[in-house]
Amino acid sequence: MSTKPYRPPEQSKAGQIFDSVFLLALVYVVLFAPLVLGLTGGGTTTKTVEQPTWEALGQNETMAAQWEKLGYTPESAAEIITTRFDYSINPLALIITALVIFGYFFFVIRFSDREYREVIDERFGRKK
Repeated sequence: MSTKPYRPPEQSKAGQIFDSVFLLALVYVVLFAPLVLGLTGGGTTTKTVEQPTWEALGQNETMAAQWEKLGYTPESAAEIITTRFDYSINPLALIITALVIFGYFFFVIRFSDREYREVIDERFGRKK
């Protein structure tokens, strides 16, 4: 049996640059696609307050003082304070996301297993 050290295949600099740029582009597309497709959250909801006062907006004296230090009045801060994110979950989107993630990990594990076995077979030969 051969005892020479294993040397993995080498990738060219152009291949490394291509792989890096390609992976960066994939990450960008994956993170940006939900925004473009309108799949991000449910947006926001705003509660209207007829006569905005610090008390009506649910702000105590300390909070009101901080708002005032920033130059806000109850009227100008009302929209900021009363706007809330909608955290409702779309079950279909959640299931699709889970399937995509599980499918990706299944693919990675299967592909890695094949690659690992090929390297072992290349280095040590097939078991008999």
